Amino acid sequence: MKENKKGCDLQTCFLCRLCMKEWIPAISAHKKNFQLKKNEMLFREGDPVKGIYFVYQGKLKVHKKWDEEKELIVRFAAEGDIVGHRGLGSDHFYPISATALEPATVCFIDLDFFHASLKTNYGFIYSLLMFYATELKESEKNMRNLAHMPVKGRVAHALLRLKDKFGYDKDGAIAIALSRQDLASYAGTTYETVFRIINELVRENIIHASLRSIIITDHEKLMMLSGEKVM
Repeated sequence: MKENKKGCDLQTCFLCRLCMKEWIPAISAHKKNFQLKKNEMLFREGDPVKGIYFVYQGKLKVHKKWDEEKELIVRFAAEGDIVGHRGLGSDHFYPISATALEPATVCFIDLDFFHASLKTNYGFIYSLLMFYATELKESEKNMRNLAHMPVKGRVAHALLRLKDKFGYDKDGAIAIALSRQDLASYAGTTYETVFRIINELVRENIIHASLRSIIITDHEKLMMLSGEKVM
């Protein structure tokens, strides 16, 4: 990871969007921007927390060890998103890792300045609290799904969450190039199982899939498989 001297626009990230406009010069003075290569790790599970990151460009996966050989992807981060907030608390160690899925630029602010931002920007505090609440609900839902939902439903749910997070590209595919292994880690299953289920969904005309591209062709059926209500 190397420092990016070009910086950012001071408008895109979660903090810049929600803080007082008078606070922007302080952010500009304290932030640092870093460039990540594809598959480069931003921080590793167990690393000491030195600050908070915001994604300026690119996409990252946030993941943690499942066992010695497997990982579980807990969320994805795109432009504007906060990363590293799960390390806040009493022990000051990251409980997760973050890795770039493509070339990415991140903005870094140290803990002291982050705490000063919290004490100064009440709108940012409120939005961060709502963000934590939403993350907690999603984490609880994912734990329930891992325990009770059939694996085909979990894969369907994962595809719908990716669609909601990233939308569609110009070809109508979910706008993230994700490997089958990463999709398996997101759905809480194995590569072999995801490969089989993706082929089943293609045969059932629910999706169209190529190597790293997935088009949802029957949204209602995918929602039914995931257990979500069809509107």
